[in-house]
Amino acid sequence: MVLDLVVIGLGIAVFPLSVTAFVLVLSAPGGTWKGLAFILSWLACFVAVLAIVLVATGGKPPAPKSPPSTASSAVKLAIGVGLVVYGWHRHKARKRTGHRHRSSVGMMARLDRISVWTAAALAPMLQPWGLVAAGAATVVGADLSHTSSYVALFAYCVLATSSLLAMELYATFAPDSARARLGKLRTWLQTHTDQALVVVALAAGLFLVGRSIYQLTS
Repeated sequence: MVLDLVVIGLGIAVFPLSVTAFVLVLSAPGGTWKGLAFILSWLACFVAVLAIVLVATGGKPPAPKSPPSTASSAVKLAIGVGLVVYGWHRHKARKRTGHRHRSSVGMMARLDRISVWTAAALAPMLQPWGLVAAGAATVVGADLSHTSSYVALFAYCVLATSSLLAMELYATFAPDSARARLGKLRTWLQTHTDQALVVVALAAGLFLVGRSIYQLTS
């Protein structure tokens, strides 16, 4: 479970659309407050998903090869296949058109003018729900009778939010330096979002496919 959560958490942390959106939120006037609202809303939604799964399982992992265990692996397999297909399709579409999707450009261009409340409302919408669902399917195997499971879940939440937390802290305690560096990051992301999406989707998808097949056949 731990390896799966580490890889999924990293994928969520570096997911290009949410990172780009957060950089734009931080770049807006009053960006640190908007960024804080974004992070709190993001974490609240993230933790709520995990809590629902843990309540459903009672904090006890299903027996190996049982229907719930098989269903969990099958869900991750389906998500992995979906991510691979999405990444490949995005790669082919970019090669065909030679530019980013206009819808993404338009959406991102408006994020630096939103309010604190809108930033909070947008955070759950901008989470990579495929990866969040894969994480939820993995958490089915958490055993809350062991302290190590609590540590793993806490570390997973922190890891998945680490990129946002790092940028928020940087912008809060070193605003001048952060403004320049986040501006460069914003420029890079706005011109490389598609490439980054392809890499993250394919890497995470292939990992989930491989792990799920192993779990289903071993």
